[in-house]
Amino acid sequence: MPSFNHGTLITIICEAVLQDRLVQLLKKLGTSGYTIVQAQGAGGHGRRMGDIAGYNTNIEVKTIVTSEIAEQLFEDLKPLQATHALIAFRHNVEGLFD
Repeated sequence: MPSFNHGTLITIICEAVLQDRLVQLLKKLGTSGYTIVQAQGAGGHGRRMGDIAGYNTNIEVKTIVTSEIAEQLFEDLKPLQATHALIAFRHNVEGLFD
């Protein structure tokens, strides 16, 4: 039976304008990697369909971190949520990752 690693999967869905700030934050916290994809949908901030490049677009950012880094990341995201469309959530995960 293979041994799996454990971690906390963080998913952030936010305005694309925050991408550079999020990448800097993830690097500052020492994350080993992340994935960013374009996202479309609707919610409390209206529809975000990404129909015009760079305007009204969302991204989804995923990273797997320790629970301690997850706590700090959530704290660091709170000020951004006050001024931008942003949601973040976490799941405990196990799998094949560093």
